[in-house]
Amino acid sequence: MKFIIGGAYQGKIGAAMKLFGLNESDITNGSTCDLEDVFSAKCIKSYHKIIARLLAQGVSPIEFTKRLCLENKDTVIIMDEIGCGIVPVEQAERKRREETGRCGCIISAASDTVIRVICGIPVYLKGNKNED
Repeated sequence: MKFIIGGAYQGKIGAAMKLFGLNESDITNGSTCDLEDVFSAKCIKSYHKIIARLLAQGVSPIEFTKRLCLENKDTVIIMDEIGCGIVPVEQAERKRREETGRCGCIISAASDTVIRVICGIPVYLKGNKNED
């Protein structure tokens, strides 16, 4: 499993395509996909949106993420970092932020490669580019 994180609009998708030889057709959109599709997806973008969708449905993002890590070990997961900045006032937003962070920890533990993309530059946090 490969995990790419970073702020919004930092070039995560472009980095994933370049580093892992992906095409746009390989990428499943977490904002709109059928949630079962992620278990066979080659690449999942906007995983933080999946977490928000799960919470809205009353489904545990933690359990969903654990299942994903067991069932789709070859996927590339792309997720926005949402834990920086001002802590939200609304409890539901704090919960979403916390669950997103916890899911990120689960994914990074299961991944052989973790990359943070800043201004389009991939920074390897786990693994190295020679292994990809």
